[in-house]
Amino acid sequence: MKKTLFTDTGGVSAPFAELFRPGTIEEVAGQQQLLGAEASFRRSLETGSLGSFIFWGPPGCGKTTLALIVADYVEEHFVRFSAVTGGVKDVRKIVAEASLRREQGQGTMLFVDEIHRFNRSQQDAFLPHVENGTIRLVGATTENPSFHVNAPLLSRCSVYVLKPLQKDDLVSLINRVVGSEVFRGRCSASVEPEAVEVMASAADGDARRCLNMLEQLTGIAGDSAVTGEMAAKLVQSAPLLYDNSGEEHYNLISAFHKSLRSSDVDASLYWFGRMMVSGEDPLYIGRRMIRFATEDIGLSDPSALTIAMRAVDAYRFLGSPEGDLALAEAVVYLATAPKSNSVYTAWKKVLESVNLHGSMAVPHHLRNAPTTLMKKLEYGKGYQYAHSLDSGIVTHNNFPDSMEETEYYIPSKNGREARISEEISRWKAARKKARENERNQNDG
Repeated sequence: MKKTLFTDTGGVSAPFAELFRPGTIEEVAGQQQLLGAEASFRRSLETGSLGSFIFWGPPGCGKTTLALIVADYVEEHFVRFSAVTGGVKDVRKIVAEASLRREQGQGTMLFVDEIHRFNRSQQDAFLPHVENGTIRLVGATTENPSFHVNAPLLSRCSVYVLKPLQKDDLVSLINRVVGSEVFRGRCSASVEPEAVEVMASAADGDARRCLNMLEQLTGIAGDSAVTGEMAAKLVQSAPLLYDNSGEEHYNLISAFHKSLRSSDVDASLYWFGRMMVSGEDPLYIGRRMIRFATEDIGLSDPSALTIAMRAVDAYRFLGSPEGDLALAEAVVYLATAPKSNSVYTAWKKVLESVNLHGSMAVPHHLRNAPTTLMKKLEYGKGYQYAHSLDSGIVTHNNFPDSMEETEYYIPSKNGREARISEEISRWKAARKKARENERNQNDG
């Protein structure tokens, strides 16, 4: 008989997350994009056309559960492999045993949790056996597989994205668990609807976390009811979903940066708060703000860089929580400052130009001439000292002789750059006129 959510496993000491693990597709919370009647994953499963695949999604969204359900559905031998502790020797043993089962008419499903930790030798060892059908590879990962699974193996696997569970999904899950005979046989506490709402909200889309909270609260309550107040006290210290070296780290800093660029001060503060509460290094956030001040504000408000630098210095001096406010002030300043990427764009053009033209010689009139020999070689000859000119406008070219004068910096019309733009236009017009006068004098 297939195990269901309401089947007593006899393991009274098993944690709730394992004890109440769904045993059928119908019991799985959420993931309708995969499990709906017309979803490609479900249709592939039901028609027997499901090959090797990888589940990619956040913790507690059902990756391992679905792998177990698939193995049960297709009636294949289920083998777990640790990407951390397993080696090529273990791979050979698994493949040999799978080959024997194949000869006897039974398939093998190899489940690799945290497949992003698979090293290259492990992946290469499995590849031919995945390709010839000796094993069906099923991976689960919280990280983008395109970054961690090599291309040959990834090309032989379908990737299915699982989403964080919605609050309604978690409410439904808790109610089904609380209403089961297994729960009533193990716990004497009742669970009030307010507590269910609090747990579902605080679980951050993670069913495992949700069931762990339920288990802890029923243990605290004993024979009493689990109340909303009890649940609220418990979840106050619950950490948010975060991995300061994984994809979510980059997703959150990206959301923060793009909110700043959009001048959305409230969204910027929200993403800043998300990272701070989740345990991100505040100095990392500070470094990103310094980068933002130069990349996305630039000379439209030169004070932005000073504000960002001072906020980081203040945090270094004060630490948390006092220093957090200095960073928050910088967030508000950067979000509300005028925006310009003109310097950033100019710098990229400069680098492209330098790489294109190579090491062209410095014109003689721009060279330094500290010695008599250099002066005899005409180093510095023809250089115009701007401070000695009445107009302050030099007419000679400041680029290499074999290179055309190039415009890199085009200031925006935002903030201080509007005035900079006017000054550059005035200078260019004055230089053009001075050069024309110089040519007319030379022609005369």
